[in-house]
Amino acid sequence: MQERLQKILAHAGVTSRRKAEQLIAEGRVELNGQTVKELGTKADPRKDLIRVDGKLIADPEEKVWFVLYKPAGCVTTLSDPEGRANIAQYLKGIPERVYPVGRLDYDVEGALLVTNDGELAHQLMHPRFGVRRTYLAKVAGVPRPEQISRLQSGVRLEDGRARALDAAVQSRTPRNTWVRVVVSEGRPHLVKRLMEAVGAPVLKLHRADYGGIGVGGLRPGDYRELTRAEVHALREQAGKKAQAPPPRLAALPARRHGHGPPQPARRQRR
Repeated sequence: MQERLQKILAHAGVTSRRKAEQLIAEGRVELNGQTVKELGTKADPRKDLIRVDGKLIADPEEKVWFVLYKPAGCVTTLSDPEGRANIAQYLKGIPERVYPVGRLDYDVEGALLVTNDGELAHQLMHPRFGVRRTYLAKVAGVPRPEQISRLQSGVRLEDGRARALDAAVQSRTPRNTWVRVVVSEGRPHLVKRLMEAVGAPVLKLHRADYGGIGVGGLRPGDYRELTRAEVHALREQAGKKAQAPPPRLAALPARRHGHGPPQPARRQRR
């Protein structure tokens, strides 16, 4: 599968994508023996010969998959020019160079897949494949049944019509309600915008699972390696149209006292 050169270099662990663009512009990258300087150049890392400063770049042989319980208060990048906390501080125990599958907003916590498997990661993120994501949205009061129905029937947003595959009240307190929302798109701030459109703005957002891979039993900042069965389940979903999952309760966010993201914690093993 062809990808942009800067993306291939980043996935291979050569450097960040931004610095890879600089290497290309400086003429330090060769594709099949020819120097390239065009940032839009594409290649297939399994077929083409790619060199940086004369050194051959290979696609990683060993594919690894982890799920990180991303805390709120950090960005979903491995470095940040603004100096904000990022997910790299929680992944130091992973020897391979991994990168996130998709994004979670700075103030959103929950399931974030990380891997060095570029091909499957691309399929999971691509809107054409529509892998489902389950969110828990905390809202004030109790949403009316017609508001929940509108989430499923669809609303018009500034970038087009959108809807939830499934939506239901999960739990409630005298003051707040957790609404379970399942979507199959990765549009920016989609769940927040859906909830806002039906008149139930989000107070807190938690992603309970991505493609069925959840963070139950983990604390914010913890990660664990996926089982072979879980990786197989992800591969089974890739390339198939997402469907609404059977109704079930999702694990509520882990309770944590204090403010800000937790300190780098531990790797969970199964």
